[in-house]
Amino acid sequence: MASSKAPPVVAVIGAGFSGVMTALHLLRQGRPIKVVLIERRSPIGLGAAYATDDPAHRLNVRAGNMSAWPDRPDDFVAWLKDRGLDIGPGGFATRGDYGRYLQGMLSGLAESPEAAGRLVIIPDEITAIAPTEGGWALTCGMGRAIGADAVVLALGNPPPRAPETVTPELEASGAYVADPWRWSLETAPDGEGPILLLGSGLTMVDAALSLDRLAPGRPLIALSRRGLIPREHQGAPPSPPPAPPPAPLPPLAVLAWLREAADRHGWRTAIDAVRPATQDLWRGWSLKQRAAFLRHARAFWDVHRHRLSPEVAERLARMQADGRLRVLAGKLDRTDRLEDGRVGVAWRPRGGTRTRRLEVDLVVNCTGPSSDVERSTDPLVAALAGRGLVRADPLRLGLDIDADHHVRDARGRIQPTLFAVGPITRGALWEINAVPDIRVQAARVAATVFETLSEF
Repeated sequence: MASSKAPPVVAVIGAGFSGVMTALHLLRQGRPIKVVLIERRSPIGLGAAYATDDPAHRLNVRAGNMSAWPDRPDDFVAWLKDRGLDIGPGGFATRGDYGRYLQGMLSGLAESPEAAGRLVIIPDEITAIAPTEGGWALTCGMGRAIGADAVVLALGNPPPRAPETVTPELEASGAYVADPWRWSLETAPDGEGPILLLGSGLTMVDAALSLDRLAPGRPLIALSRRGLIPREHQGAPPSPPPAPPPAPLPPLAVLAWLREAADRHGWRTAIDAVRPATQDLWRGWSLKQRAAFLRHARAFWDVHRHRLSPEVAERLARMQADGRLRVLAGKLDRTDRLEDGRVGVAWRPRGGTRTRRLEVDLVVNCTGPSSDVERSTDPLVAALAGRGLVRADPLRLGLDIDADHHVRDARGRIQPTLFAVGPITRGALWEINAVPDIRVQAARVAATVFETLSEF
């Protein structure tokens, strides 16, 4: 562990947006501290969201709201302008460009004199974390040991979990893609038959756009319970936006407020007006109210709240009009690997009782991140849960944390020097997927880490 003369060591596990921004905020303070940023993916600093060079993959938030710094709202727009990219505050940059923006900030800091000896970047996987007297011992995949006074879990979105109707035989075959973010089209089965995309949200949209570009002519079928796809951004938002609803309001009152605001301003403006109050509203709801929202309204909230850029929405509409993409609403009942290597799919349309069948060449799991940390297949999360160092939040949306982002162990006890940031804290905050939310959270976590370490 760090001696009394040495600066405290903070290990940040994960170098997607959550981890990079937490590390930058820790170093930005100018206080004596050493940050060890650990990431298993290459290249460092992109995470799953921005590690794409597909020009069709665009941000679903306007560039004017994508600055990494809460106190410098024009930073990303200025970065785009400096590189000759003609995207103003109201435009939608590519996700690849945003990844390069993040990497530039990280590399700029890493190469600066003030970061010398204060920032260590380790391209490796953490397989275990164990408490020690006064801190933590981290074990890397290559066997290296790292000591830290505090640990920040910035693990990003976990991969999707296989639906129960996907058989182990199919899951182990080349006809099934478990995680579309870690898959190459070159491994897809030969042929020109249909490809089934399980899910119809943002992950499906990205997968469909890439498949349409890289495998033109192959029919795409998206299947989800409700068959809802994300809506489109339209026009510039009003300035200033309407005032958000007051908190606390129960879910039904929020729905009534949304309906009234939508009648007056349009549904997009109404949804955007709720954004600043979303986390406070969520925190004010009981577990029963939160569960009811997830059960009845989550799918509708997601497609209206997390929208598509006009360019992406237009392309997706053309694909549907041309028959290149069909979106089905129904339940997946069964999958079978056929003798010819294809996949037989039995599904029931929403509201119906009669089973229908499809035969496809490939099944791609686009159901979105799995959320139950106690059933996670991620080695680190599974190890933490197995040792009782973490537990799922009551609704199993992520890790159980307190208001200051300390992680709770299996007995519900606060761990003063173990923190979490980003989408894995969804159970406590609900809206913590987008940059405008995470950039504020990262700054708060960094401040809490400093405050905590000063007490030891």
